[in-house]
Amino acid sequence: MTTISIIGSGNMATAIGTRAAKHGHTIELMSRNTVKAQALADQIGNGATVGAFGATPAGDIVIVAVPYTGAVDAVIRYDGALAGKILVDISNPFNTDADGLATTPGRSAAQEIAAAAPEGTPVVKALNSIFGHVLAHDKPLDAFLAGDDAEAKAQVAAFLKSIGLRPLDAGGLQMASVLEWTGLLLMGLARHGAGFDIALGAEVN
Repeated sequence: MTTISIIGSGNMATAIGTRAAKHGHTIELMSRNTVKAQALADQIGNGATVGAFGATPAGDIVIVAVPYTGAVDAVIRYDGALAGKILVDISNPFNTDADGLATTPGRSAAQEIAAAAPEGTPVVKALNSIFGHVLAHDKPLDAFLAGDDAEAKAQVAAFLKSIGLRPLDAGGLQMASVLEWTGLLLMGLARHGAGFDIALGAEVN
């Protein structure tokens, strides 16, 4: 398979890294907290490594798995080290009460990340509408994605498919805001009776 770099060492980094490693990918974790990252690498096993935060990621696909409030700052910290990489934004820009979005209407977290990334670095929105603990079950799920670069989306879609997900293309990066509202929809459903073990899907005939 391939090396997948993950910026972060929290719940989503754990879920994505563990699932990807089970499906044959090599995981590189890059976190400000190197002790936590090393513990997670040891937990994931399968050759998972820890890279220096801010250094050039080993993987061509770099998953930004930090909370929305720190995502843009993390991308700025890496700066030119991300040139030539594909960035995957999984963040949900929820407000404090998680009943709305903190972004400006019509503007997505993914677009903010794209503006902060090195010129020509494609950003793909994906995996924000799947709870981490649900992703960790390693069961088939639908994964929505959006982005402006067709080749980058194809590579991210291939990665998602390789870990047992069904990638569904929602369109250009302007659709990232829709996917972020979809993440909010998932949270609302979970809080109001559906429970937190649910996942959103689509019937495609």
